[in-house]
Amino acid sequence: MIETLELQAAVFRRLLKHLNQDRPDIQNIDLMIHAGFCRNCLADWYREVAEERLFDLSKDEARAVIYGMPFAEWKAKYQKEATAEQLAAFEAAQVRK
Repeated sequence: MIETLELQAAVFRRLLKHLNQDRPDIQNIDLMIHAGFCRNCLADWYREVAEERLFDLSKDEARAVIYGMPFAEWKAKYQKEATAEQLAAFEAAQVRK
């Protein structure tokens, strides 16, 4: 079982590296449109699991874990204003749920 957990943890770290270092150009809204989750969702899930295990973790702390830096810093470096097309696609994706 420990080997499985180690593998899962390694895959999770690789996913975070891919999203934050290799592809920071991929916007959260595009992830939401196409995958139904984004970096913020991962942070929320991380925080929820921490709380289930009685760890006190704030929203900002969870986001820092996921983004590899404070969210405000990542947002200033990488996040762009959503286009009208992205917003329309996001709304359409929400209707499909």
